[in-house]
Amino acid sequence: MKLNGSDILINCLLEQEVNTVFGYPGGAILNVYDALYKRSDEIKHILTAHEQGASHAADGYARSTGKVGVCLATSGPGATNLTTGVATAYMDSSPVVFITCNVNGDLIGRDSFQEVDITGCTLPVTKCNYIVRDVNKLAETMREAFIVAQSGRPGPVLVDIQKQATAEEAEYEYIPREMQKFDTERLARLKNTHHPSICAPEPDLKAIDELADLLIKSERPLLICGGGVVRSRAENEFMELARRLDAPVAITVMGGGAFPGRNPLKTGMIGMHGSQASNMACDSCDVLLSVGCRFSDRVTLNPKTFAAQAKIAHIDIDASEIDKNITTDLHVIGDAKRILSLLLERINVKKDNTNWKNYVFSFKTETEYDEPENGKMTPAEILTAAAEILPQRTIVTTDVGQHQMWAIQHFKFDYPGQLITSGGFGTMGFGLGAAVGAQVGNPESTVLHVTGDGSFRMNCNELATVQYYKLPIISIIFNNSCLGMVRQWQHLIYGERYSQTTLDRGPDFAKLAEAYGVHGRKVTGVDQLREVLNDAMNKRSDCKAWVIDCQIDIDEMVRPMVGGNSHIANFMID
Repeated sequence: MKLNGSDILINCLLEQEVNTVFGYPGGAILNVYDALYKRSDEIKHILTAHEQGASHAADGYARSTGKVGVCLATSGPGATNLTTGVATAYMDSSPVVFITCNVNGDLIGRDSFQEVDITGCTLPVTKCNYIVRDVNKLAETMREAFIVAQSGRPGPVLVDIQKQATAEEAEYEYIPREMQKFDTERLARLKNTHHPSICAPEPDLKAIDELADLLIKSERPLLICGGGVVRSRAENEFMELARRLDAPVAITVMGGGAFPGRNPLKTGMIGMHGSQASNMACDSCDVLLSVGCRFSDRVTLNPKTFAAQAKIAHIDIDASEIDKNITTDLHVIGDAKRILSLLLERINVKKDNTNWKNYVFSFKTETEYDEPENGKMTPAEILTAAAEILPQRTIVTTDVGQHQMWAIQHFKFDYPGQLITSGGFGTMGFGLGAAVGAQVGNPESTVLHVTGDGSFRMNCNELATVQYYKLPIISIIFNNSCLGMVRQWQHLIYGERYSQTTLDRGPDFAKLAEAYGVHGRKVTGVDQLREVLNDAMNKRSDCKAWVIDCQIDIDEMVRPMVGGNSHIANFMID
């Protein structure tokens, strides 16, 4: 049958079983929004306050549900407002399809109103992107965009559709997702130098044999659980490997939730703000196996001295990550779940590494805090209260800064998708939009947004979205009246020259929340906090969000800390 491009686009979304999209309309994309209006009983559209909020919401939706997120925006500034969200999804391998519409083809290159080369802008931070000029290519392109976004190493894909292609007609045949066929060889060639993994390669069985032998013979093994375990949903296989090897497990920021937070083998976070147990284990192990971790600078710090006593093995779906930051002794390329399953077939032992574990766990796995002063609360007090009162399976989104590290250090994440944070790109303002997506995708779950006063300022306009759609999100602000993480660096490294990091200014966050139509409370003590959290849980049925402004000391620090490019066991503060 013949349909115009906008109707074809909506049908392609339905083919992919998409029932929720996030976005913000504008002139160039009006044809699509008109088609969406006619199908609003089949696809729910969440209108955010800003395109960046929509991009983070689609990302949070994808991470928390395991589905592909979808985000719409118009041309020009609408499209460029997505770029921070695109880069955030790219750095954390989150599958989101971003759909933008550009001006008519005859206006391209003429500096037309709201014209921008958005594919050029986003090429370095997308897994793949497309320009659709011909309506006859639209359905094929959309189908391919979804398979690329979720295949191999997941990531964002951007499809920019010129306006005439949304209005012109073409033949269209509805093809359910399970019946769609793709040229896998052609897909494998759809790559740029920034993100070469489209299809997961079949792992090398000989390399898996060698890795099994190495792990069985190890006397001081350490496993690193990275974001690849989360993306592959390989948590059960990873946990069974740790159990059989009786190996301590260190967690990266992106690996949170892939290994149970209460498991006795967990040593805590590793790296710059890693626990003493994790960093000391890394420095003393004889075999280090990293699964789905790209060995970023925040994990390895000084690559020359990282795990210097160990044979280093690396499992990753993306061949470009192998030996990029750390030279490995052995590696296996492929899907983490598949490789771990094959590895378990070869490791049929139950080892006992009691002496090694006694050494590792003689060091702290969590930060200890001094007693609070001047009516302020400690981060541990705030997070302990939240963990005790909120359901154990609460989804936690964070912004970026000290509060992010505290949340990862002190919460016990138990399943993939429970922690949603900007690990690679470090995007302040990510958390509230991500919370919107997580709550929309998981309407029965409690969603907690952990933020700082600096981050919350950046995208607090999304409280309008939260209020309109009756999303009972709980936001806890760690309010120290400064850019806490930057101030911490200024304190430790820059001689206490606090240049432009003090935020001694408005707004009053509780009053701001009330202005948006949600509950707002300022608390200065843990008893007050418990009271408000209990109230929030007891009143969930009213579907109103809460903003809880928690006062903490301006000089509270994230501990431990190892300086950049330093040896992983050389703590600046412990």
